[in-house]
Amino acid sequence: MYLSKLFLPIIREEPKDAETISHKLMIKAGLIRQISSGIYTFLPLGFKILKKVENVIREEMNNIGAQELLMPALLPREPWDETGRWDLYGDELFKLKDRRERDFCLGPTHEEIITMIVKNTIKSYKNLPLLLYQIQTKYRDEIRPRFGIIRSREFLMKDLYSFDESWESLDETYKKIFEAYKKIFDRFDLKYYIVEADSGAIGGKISHEFVAESEIGECEFVICPNCGYAANIEAAKCKEIEENILDDGELTLIHTPDMKKVEEVKNFLNVNEDRLLKSILYIADDEPILVLVRGDDEVNEIKLKNYLKAKNLRLADENEIEKYTEAPLGFAGPIGFKGKIIGDLRTKYLKNGVCGANKKDYHYKGVSFERDLKVDEITDLRKVKDKDLCPKCGEKMNMKIGIELGHTFQLGTKYSESMSAFFQDSNGELKPFIMGCYGIGLGRIIAATIEQNNDTKGIIWTKSLRPYDVIIIPVSVDDEIYKKGKELYNKIKSFGYDVVFEDRDISPGEKFKDADLIGIPYKLILGKTFINEGLIEVKRRRDDKVFKMREEEIINFLKGELNES
Repeated sequence: MYLSKLFLPIIREEPKDAETISHKLMIKAGLIRQISSGIYTFLPLGFKILKKVENVIREEMNNIGAQELLMPALLPREPWDETGRWDLYGDELFKLKDRRERDFCLGPTHEEIITMIVKNTIKSYKNLPLLLYQIQTKYRDEIRPRFGIIRSREFLMKDLYSFDESWESLDETYKKIFEAYKKIFDRFDLKYYIVEADSGAIGGKISHEFVAESEIGECEFVICPNCGYAANIEAAKCKEIEENILDDGELTLIHTPDMKKVEEVKNFLNVNEDRLLKSILYIADDEPILVLVRGDDEVNEIKLKNYLKAKNLRLADENEIEKYTEAPLGFAGPIGFKGKIIGDLRTKYLKNGVCGANKKDYHYKGVSFERDLKVDEITDLRKVKDKDLCPKCGEKMNMKIGIELGHTFQLGTKYSESMSAFFQDSNGELKPFIMGCYGIGLGRIIAATIEQNNDTKGIIWTKSLRPYDVIIIPVSVDDEIYKKGKELYNKIKSFGYDVVFEDRDISPGEKFKDADLIGIPYKLILGKTFINEGLIEVKRRRDDKVFKMREEEIINFLKGELNES
């Protein structure tokens, strides 16, 4: 490829709206262009890299016996109604109507469709296990698209679905796919963590996320440096510690005018946050639930929703708070509350504490959990924090953030039962398929690679994603050097290397900057050293090391370097 012919709109100024390194570099290097919020075009160089991601994933999926298919992006409402997800999925689901007023959605995921296909095709256990996957565009109406292609509204995803006859068989299938995922991310030379996760709107039993190490990302997780326990913030647990360190106090009603926030009450009463009891009213499937956590904790709404087995969960609005607590926002409390109360595990150790009094401008102090509160249920409801103790070994855990690359789920019979997808087992009985699903975001792999591999000059590609192997740069375009550069280009290309020839009539400095920006691993520079000594300068991108060699040495050098790098 001659660089003058490549559609590569490089820009040298900093993009205004790009908030992450990968987003900035992908725009500057001419890999992508934004069309609308969360919607991007992959330009030729970016698309070439995207295809490399796709090919690696396809190879590893095929290696474990998965079969590729392609399902539509436009999905009818009816299967989604069968599983209940038409209403449950939320506002991220793009919904539309056709000219006959029939409901459709743009697929964010394809559990319903693949279940429908297998239901109507596979009838016997003899055809199981079955692994089907696609690489398909997905759509989610993100409320806040962020980080360039990491959190967008349209994105390319590999999703694999497994169908087994038993849970034991699913366990084996899950392990096989789990190992394939590790091979995929290892092939991209990514630094990543595998963390326990919540299944979310997908549903199911066991779930893991593969998370790239990064200073940015939407995935919060904890990891224990001692035993390796790792879980995302939605699923993370910590060791329970008994905290009976205070004596009971006298229950007293205290006037706290206009003090609705923990910070205000804490300062007014001169107490620590962990002695305050936050009372938060939720509406779970139309039922009011008062949730209690310590003042220094936050409610993990995923844990709460899962514990309640609620289809819908939301915070109560101000009118509902006054209706059910008889007090305005900021003064709700468990004493005298007439509905259901659920407390976090840490609340049961509260003594001589403070809580809202269900009365405007008043709080109780001297609150003892055992003496003063009538809590219906106690469970783990809080968000785990940095330095909380590991539930397995008791050591302090570290909070991290990262980029979610892939997610694996054991779905079980959630979809097969709701959609009446059955097969005949070896005894002739009808059984629901035991399912799993497994996703990978292709664009996220590119973004995570750039986040982990860059410098002030641009991108440093890893072996699996380099768009070209070599760029040949003659310092001039109108003399013998240029002619020799073209000959070298053709020679290296004949050995099967992916080469680009820098034939643009721009300054050598600009040529070097652009090559570094787009991350080509090796620059072959034909300049003064070649004229004077017959030596070609070979500059390695990842460490700027310079090698000088004669033309006949180039091929052997590249064989050794490119097969290892």
